[in-house]
This record gives sequence, structure tokens and C-alpha cells, in this order.
Amino acid sequence: METQLDPMKDDLPLMANTSYMLVKHYVLDLDVDFKSKVIEGSIVLFFENGSQCMRTSSAGGKECCQSQFDETCKMGASEPCHIPMIDVNTCSSKMKYNDFAVSGKEEEATSDENSNHSNNEHASGISSSKDCCDTENHGNKDFLLVLDCCDLSVLKVEEVDVAAVSGIEKFTRSAKLTGVSKKLENLRNQIVHELVNLPSDHWKEQLYYFTHCSQAPGCGELLFSTGTWSLEIRKLGIQTPADFPHAIRIWYKTKPEGRSVTWTTDQSGRPCVYTMGSPINNRAFFPCQEPPVALSTWQASVRTAAGFVVLMSGENSAEPVQLQKDILSWYCYVSMPMPAATFTIAVGCWQEVKQQSFKQTAAIETNTEFSLPSSQTDFRWHEEICGHVEYPCRFQNPAARLQAVIPYRVFAPWCLMEICEEYLLQLIPQCLSAAYATLGTHPFSRLDVLIVPSNFSSLGMASPHIIFLSQSVLTGGSHLCGTRLCHEIAHAWFGLAIGARDWTEEWISEGFATFLEDIFWARAQQLSHDEIKGQQELKALLRWRRLRDEVQNSEEELQVLRPKKESTGELSESGASVVKYGLKAEKIFMQVHYLKGYFLLRSLARTIGEVSYLASLRKFVMKFHGQLVLSQDFLSMLLEDIPKQKGSGLTVESIFQNWLDTSGIPK
Repeated sequence: METQLDPMKDDLPLMANTSYMLVKHYVLDLDVDFKSKVIEGSIVLFFENGSQCMRTSSAGGKECCQSQFDETCKMGASEPCHIPMIDVNTCSSKMKYNDFAVSGKEEEATSDENSNHSNNEHASGISSSKDCCDTENHGNKDFLLVLDCCDLSVLKVEEVDVAAVSGIEKFTRSAKLTGVSKKLENLRNQIVHELVNLPSDHWKEQLYYFTHCSQAPGCGELLFSTGTWSLEIRKLGIQTPADFPHAIRIWYKTKPEGRSVTWTTDQSGRPCVYTMGSPINNRAFFPCQEPPVALSTWQASVRTAAGFVVLMSGENSAEPVQLQKDILSWYCYVSMPMPAATFTIAVGCWQEVKQQSFKQTAAIETNTEFSLPSSQTDFRWHEEICGHVEYPCRFQNPAARLQAVIPYRVFAPWCLMEICEEYLLQLIPQCLSAAYATLGTHPFSRLDVLIVPSNFSSLGMASPHIIFLSQSVLTGGSHLCGTRLCHEIAHAWFGLAIGARDWTEEWISEGFATFLEDIFWARAQQLSHDEIKGQQELKALLRWRRLRDEVQNSEEELQVLRPKKESTGELSESGASVVKYGLKAEKIFMQVHYLKGYFLLRSLARTIGEVSYLASLRKFVMKFHGQLVLSQDFLSMLLEDIPKQKGSGLTVESIFQNWLDTSGIPK
């Protein structure tokens, strides 16, 4: 059954039709303008055929194209496809972009005919198949690429001529091209196919060609339309995803009121902008595919005025390059495919917090004892084959497997540098070592920690290679700062390296991080067994009271950890779906996914025994890192490891019934 998307309700729509085309790599090229509060530039997207396209094309049919149009029209996702006679190169940023825009001489002949829609059609906002599809070719409809997009001014969309890149012919050797008219189009798509499928040990070469392909000239503008939640793109006469351009460039601007980034001032009164973990994720920052299944790599060049520091969730520590007297450029990349929602940026007058070298050395030496005991190291040395898509994986890197403390930096506004040096810098190596002792290999190669502006609505937020911390954790001494740091570090494994296949299952991220923060923090403090037990019992009591109060004062539907129940993880035919209650205002302030998830994991640990339980967590990390999971993936593996629990009635189904699929708190 097709998912019906209604953006007027509390569910967050994920519109991208990932079943037909899947983004494999993004190249962002952006300028940050604090005067106008706008981020402007281009993004190049490199695609691979999606699973649905591969299934239908193998049968020789065009059903995937047809069903996508029927679904899009049924959802009412797009505005009427009016094609005005304009030149998008000269249009102002104030122009309305919710109509199809096109330029180029080869398409002018069709513009007049397709622009004849009545005012009634525009007013209704409901698209018929005539509105959103081209029916010139004997009734066949053009394929429509749908991206997640919101609060953006899209200026221009074009196909990228990757065949024009010097040296790119090496990717055409296996091309099997037929016909004359489509030869060049097929060649371009073949190049992209070969490029995105390079082996992981060629990742540097792949990045090199992604860079040069992203700078290649355009070879024809594409029609586009923006709706409330989406950007829809088509090419006249192209009726299947396989024939649609697999490298496209989108020129766009963010809007000052866009909900993915926030423009504000830091605690020292200086301007800054950052991605603050919005419920709508990054779709108001760049057009993308939001569904978690769209795992992709990215690279980004960001230019800003001198004096600003750009931090991103890239695996390299970006160093500024001076382009002009007052302009700096910052470049980052990632080689591990992850959802677009994990891309993070913060631009401000941040200062790096440093301390004398002997202090840092002493801190790390103090924590060398957190290396795994010999009886627990075996799980890290098994030469297991990773279950994820191919990428340069740290779990297969002998040097990374021995790294208890990854390189780290701390950034903050000038006025908070002293307190950061006093508390935060001392705690990071301790917490990293404790995490390594518990779970093993760090999934990411480095860590930046940024104290974000005071308008940040949470205590912390973890992204690959970077953690945002609230200034509030600094005033609570080492305990509050340390526990929050441990919570965010835990997300490197649960939430980032292992992600939820369905975002309604937040507990997979937050429940695990809440449970593990206690384990990490106890080891970081080097507490005795009795001290650990006392501290954890006290925290459990406080959490119980908070959860009880929340359950008594919230809607029952928001207390369910698996709100879609047996439909969890299901997608529509096109790949579109919804995040249930993703836009509900009350949900933002609730802790049920943290606390109820924590108590489920605590109950399992007590039933199984903490030593066996932590061993199962390590096994789960080894098996599922770099992948997306559902609740049953963890629960099934856990119960398989402990056969004796089956006799006690502890099953996946009973856990669903008692914990995940119902409101309230289990007895």
C-alpha cells in the first residue's frame, strides 16, 4: 500500500524517490554571507540507479516511471508545472520558484504549449497527470526526480557534462553503447556509474574525479518545480530513471528564515550560523535525499570572510586557504556513506582551546589503563568481513583498532575559553578511552567539540567527527560536563555508525546513548564497584521519576517507541515515507525515547548479566556498523546469544508488546 503524505499533519514527509535514483555523492560549493544571512552556491549530485529501477528495467518495462508519476500526482506533492518564458540566469532571488523553470533554445518550442494552465488549476494546488508530466511522446510521461527540499530558493538546475573532464575516458572502457542519439547521454551515465562504484581502496582517486566532475560545464538545463517539501526535476523526453542524467548541478540560496540553519550571535556577541538539529533535518540547507536509506558520501568547499572559522562533520581537519585578501575557503570530505541528515556545519569566530602540552600528555597517560583487558580484546582482532557497503572502514584498520584516544580539538567563543580549558579539555581523553574500553574501535578518526551559542535548545548533539555542547554543561562542573560528553560520544556507535532504518525508532539511538553514558562515565572516573552501583542506582531513580511524570502528562501516542509497529521500516514504491509525529511540537521536548529506551536496555542487562550484555553490544557493533537497523535486528541477535532466555518467555514479540509498541511503562 502506498504511503499517503500529508504535510499539513504532524508527520514529517520524506519525499525523495530513492527507489528509482539514489544519491551516492554530494559536492557542495558554498559562500556564507552574514550580512544577508544567506548561504549561496551550488550542489552537484551523483546518482546510481535505485532498487526499483533495477527491478523494473530488467523486465524491459517502464513501469517505474509511470508509477512514480501516478504516486506524485496522488500525493499532491508538486505545484502545477507552468513553464514560463524566462531566463533563469538573470532572474532575481525574489522570483517565485514554485513553477517549472526552463531556459535553453532547444526547449523553447515546448514552453508556450505547456504553459497554458488556467488560474483555477494554479489556485487549487492539486496537480493532475497533465500538470506534472510531459505527454508529448504518444502519451508516455517523463520521469520525475524528487528531492527533499524546503525553504530554499532554487535558481537553476542543469545536467553536468562529466564526459568533458580530462582523463575521464578511463571510466568508459567497459561502456556498452548502442544507437547514435543517446550515445553521449549514456556515456555520461556510464562514467558516473563507474565512478561511484570504484573500490574503497581507490577512494582518493574517486574524490579527485568527483571534484573535477563537479567543476565540469553544464550541458543543458533541466525543468524544475518546488513544492512545500520537495524539489522536482525532469528532462523532456526522458521517461526512465536509467536514462535520466546521473550528475546534476543545482544552483540555490538558503533563506534567512530557513529551518535547517540558525543565524545568531555567540556568547561574545559575534555573528555565527550553524545547523542546530532541526526536526526537518538538512532539507532547508541543501536539496537532498533525506530517507536514511540514501547513504552517501560528500565533500564541501565553504567560503567566508576572514576571521571566521568553519567547522564541518568531515573526516579531515579543514585548514583555511586564502582566496582573496578577506576571503578564506575551507574544505572537508567524508569517505563513509551516511544519511544526508548527518552533515553538520558551524561558522563563527570560534577560538580553539589549547592547553600546555604536558597537561594533555598526562591526561592521556592517566587513561592508558582503559585499554581492553586481554580477556576482552579478542572481538577486535577477528578478521571478520564487514556487512556494510564498501568504504575505508576503521574496523578493518589495525592502527585504528589500537587507538584508545582519537585526535580531538575544542572550540568555543572567546569568553568561554578559560572554563573549557579547566573542565572540558581534561575530560575528553578520559571519556574517549572509557568508550574504547567498552565498545572497541572508534568509528570516526577524529573529534571536534564546539560550545554552541546560548540559543541551542539541547544539552548536546552528535554528528560524525563533531559534537555540539551547550554552555549549560560547563557550569555544572566535571560531572554534568562528563556525563553529557559520554552521551554524545556514545552516539558515534549508536546513532551514527549504526543508524535507525526508520527514524521513528529514535530509541535505538537515544536509549543506547543514555544507557552507555553511565558505563563510560563510571570508567572515566575510575570508580570502585560499590561507587559505580550507587551512582547508577541514583541516576536510575531520577530517570524513573522523570519518565513517570512525562507519562502522566503527555499524549499516549507519543509514548510509543515503535509508533508504526509492524509497518516500521516500510517504504512506498518510490521510496517515499513519513516520520510519524516528526513535526509534532510537543515531541521535541519529550524524553521518552531516551528514558524508556534506557530502562528497556537496563532491564535486559539485569536479566542477562552486565558482562554478557556488554559482550553482546560489542558483537552487535562489529556486525552492524556502517548499516541501518530496526529494533528486531538487535533484539534477535541478543536473544540468539542467550538461548536460556527463551524458556523464560523473553522473546522479540514479548519485548515489542511490553516495551516498544505500547504507551506507558511496563510493570
